[in-house]
Amino acid sequence: MRHILVIGAGRSASSLIKYLLENSEKENLHVTIGDLSEELAKQKTNHHKNATAIAFDIFNETQRKAEIQKADIVVSMLPAHLHLEVAKDCITYKKHMVTASYISPAMQELDAAAKENGLVFMNEIGLDPGIDHMSAMKVLDEIREKGGNIILFESFCGGLVAPESDTNLWNYKFTWNPRNVVLAGQGGAAKFIQEGNYKYIPYSKLFRRTEFLEVEGYGRFEAYANRDSLKYRSVYGLDNALTCYRGTIRRVGYSRAWDILVQLGMTDDSYIIDNSEEMTYREFTNSFLPYHPTDTVEIKLRALQKIDQDDIIWDKLVEIDLFNPNKKVGLVKATPAQILEKILAEKWALEPNDKDMIVMYHKFGYELNGEKKQIDSTMVCIGDDQTYTAMAKTVGLPVAIATLKILNKEITTPGVQLPITKEVYTPILKELESYGVIFKEIEVPYLGYNPLNVKS
Repeated sequence: MRHILVIGAGRSASSLIKYLLENSEKENLHVTIGDLSEELAKQKTNHHKNATAIAFDIFNETQRKAEIQKADIVVSMLPAHLHLEVAKDCITYKKHMVTASYISPAMQELDAAAKENGLVFMNEIGLDPGIDHMSAMKVLDEIREKGGNIILFESFCGGLVAPESDTNLWNYKFTWNPRNVVLAGQGGAAKFIQEGNYKYIPYSKLFRRTEFLEVEGYGRFEAYANRDSLKYRSVYGLDNALTCYRGTIRRVGYSRAWDILVQLGMTDDSYIIDNSEEMTYREFTNSFLPYHPTDTVEIKLRALQKIDQDDIIWDKLVEIDLFNPNKKVGLVKATPAQILEKILAEKWALEPNDKDMIVMYHKFGYELNGEKKQIDSTMVCIGDDQTYTAMAKTVGLPVAIATLKILNKEITTPGVQLPITKEVYTPILKELESYGVIFKEIEVPYLGYNPLNVKS
């Protein structure tokens, strides 16, 4: 049998493992799932005869090397910073490797060694990054093949709650790592290019600079800019495009309310709150407000953030328990961001019967025969349940499909890479359609940002 080692059995791995096991008879596969929690790994195998669950410690060098040596291909679903040791072992033992993570500089340095050994190191093959690359490159290549010149590219993606499970004022629930949501946008200004002008948005302004999107059947959304939209210009062949912008999708109104938390300082992860363990949620909120001998926490926050009495933002802040005098933080030496994460995790958790939703939206502006045109491409995916979520499906399925195609020598180009070639994206996008991951592409009038060509 051919052996696949999957390292990491977290939320995003459920659909990946299910796919591999469903194909294990036909493809002669045995899948070993390794996780720090052997119990979690066992849950994901579902007692399948072609699966083995093991307790796996990535820092146990002897075990790591032994398991990688036994495999034909290795799938790492670990946090991105833990891929490197796995990748080095894959070079040593000449094993292909697949991850859903961004290519780090250290991973890129292994490119020559991977090529020398004829190894495919496929990265960025999940959702975002992953499906966004593949679906974008498909349309970009089609436009270029008919002689079009790309002048605008925008790409948006969001993990949201499905309409039938949307039960709070924020129109949002956690569908992936809550910490990443709390820290979103930090670590440098968002940078992009619009109509040939470089633009920068500092974190303090990020959630007040949004643009709106309409998705047929699902209504209106908003998007805020990702941290670095420029790094894919060369990768996508967009060095001459006038506009290149990537953003994160939320329901309209989320960003304006989230900005209040940013301005208060609740998303800061750089220092520790004293006595956080004994602090109530109300005291946590009050710690960011000026002292006043008579004004309540509510009055002070309203005045500081200039929130009108009839503004729905106020109801949103009340809904997440920021003024609760009875609930304790209960975290020792916690940062503001860690405390906020705990508070939100209680309010924004998916209920047992809730479903999540992934929304992706691309805009392609191009010139052909002297005429400006535009194609909009949208994809909406709804999860099945809390295990086989839309997030797990859209992250895990492309990883699984790529793994099998590398194993079957259908994807053969060696090196550290992302899925932007036809060899990779054509068969994977086609197979994803059978799982409900379908892009709807329509031609729309080209609007751009500056139809009058005025300097802006």
